[in-house]
Amino acid sequence: MVCANREMAVYCFDTLVAHYNCEQPAPPAFEEEGEHPLFVTWKKATSGGEPRLRGCIGTLEGRRLINGFRDYALTSALKDRRFPPIQAKELPYLECTVSILTNYETALHFLDWEIGKHGLIIEFTDPDCNIRRSATYLPEIAAQEGWTKIETIDSLMNKAGYYGFINESLRKKLHVTRYESTLYTMHYSDYALYVEMTRGEVPGFIGSSTINGVKPNH
Repeated sequence: MVCANREMAVYCFDTLVAHYNCEQPAPPAFEEEGEHPLFVTWKKATSGGEPRLRGCIGTLEGRRLINGFRDYALTSALKDRRFPPIQAKELPYLECTVSILTNYETALHFLDWEIGKHGLIIEFTDPDCNIRRSATYLPEIAAQEGWTKIETIDSLMNKAGYYGFINESLRKKLHVTRYESTLYTMHYSDYALYVEMTRGEVPGFIGSSTINGVKPNH
């Protein structure tokens, strides 16, 4: 099984730094091994609190790892509609989590999964307008938020775009797919140290106009 690892997180940081510097990212230090569903999550450190989500986008379909992480490193950083695009000056405060999804299974019912172990994909027909809706949460979300299973399901239905009344009957009509994942999280400071130790350079350093090793906004 292919597991998320440090080099994949490094490549996502390389891709974002290269974007701000109008360059190509350094070649990845991991091997292509088939096609896999994957996600890239960016969070920003806050003073005295938990890191704040700045972007999370990926694919539930299989993708080649190099192209997938390159594409979603930028898409999640710059095009997550829930947040303004990440700016270059935020880089020193970022952490990146790469996830590779595995073990897709159809749940027997909407409670047939474990908090902290399973991610969820729900699909259902909106009873108010008769359109199909779907949404997913990665395995770590429910535990991080401190949600119960029902709170997770209801939040996921809201995420899918349904804001009507949710009851037991509607929950029972959900088609739920559960999955697992491997993940790796890296903070920018660890990325900078990795680049210095392995390449003998400061990431993205191009002169005195940089901000902590990266260019200001373009």
